[in-house]
Amino acid sequence: MTPSNSTPTPWALVTGASAGIGAEFCHQLAARGYAIVLVARREDKLEEVAEKVREKHGVKCRCIPLDLALPDASVTLCAQLESLGIEVEFLVNNAGFGIIGSFEKVEWERHEQFLQVMLNSVCELTWLLLPGMQKRGKGYIVNVASVAGLIPGAARNTLYGATKSFLVKFSESLAMENADTGVKVSALCPGFTYSEFHDVMNIREQVSQMPDWMWMEAAPVVEYGIESVMRDKPRLVAVPGKANRFIAMLMRKLPLTTTQRITQKQSKHWRK
Repeated sequence: MTPSNSTPTPWALVTGASAGIGAEFCHQLAARGYAIVLVARREDKLEEVAEKVREKHGVKCRCIPLDLALPDASVTLCAQLESLGIEVEFLVNNAGFGIIGSFEKVEWERHEQFLQVMLNSVCELTWLLLPGMQKRGKGYIVNVASVAGLIPGAARNTLYGATKSFLVKFSESLAMENADTGVKVSALCPGFTYSEFHDVMNIREQVSQMPDWMWMEAAPVVEYGIESVMRDKPRLVAVPGKANRFIAMLMRKLPLTTTQRITQKQSKHWRK
């Protein structure tokens, strides 16, 4: 989608834009003609991604370094957008992290930050930007969930699957509510994706034990996510990769007690 000279360049906003899936969203949306607002904590990493996007795609980029774990982050972000005259057409709620460990052994402050980033900021930022999309009669929202939200919860990763499951249901409901507004919504549910996510969590060695067929590069994951939400009839839950779709299908078909045993057995191998 390349805007004509008489049409203002549309803007996309990507949270967690400093690396991995977020950075790939910036590149692929820029290739479709979007100017990009990049949001993440690390300003130096944001600037690196933005510079590459500008050089490769020739679009405007605005970097807004911001910690979405702060309770007022979404309001602060939207105030900056308003001051810059930026109207967001494509929102990617991608920011996130993981916590490994038994629930009660992790400080509550860390859990609180996790829930703020993974749930509260997603809902609030969407709530703040959605009315503008509805008014203009066009918009796209991709909430980056996970296959973890489609399978039983795993031990020592207590909140991750729970929040991703929430994002799936939230996206489905939001999509249905906006079926006649011109705003399209989808939950993107990747499986294991090559990125620095596992290095940040310090579990690279463990996840490297997973078979190669379970892994995907960020580029096809993002391409599937964008294509899914921009279809005439969007995929409300977009699961990229045949292996991931097979796993999701299998978990739906098998008895719950069976899928719970499978998940528990597999989680013991790498969440140590």
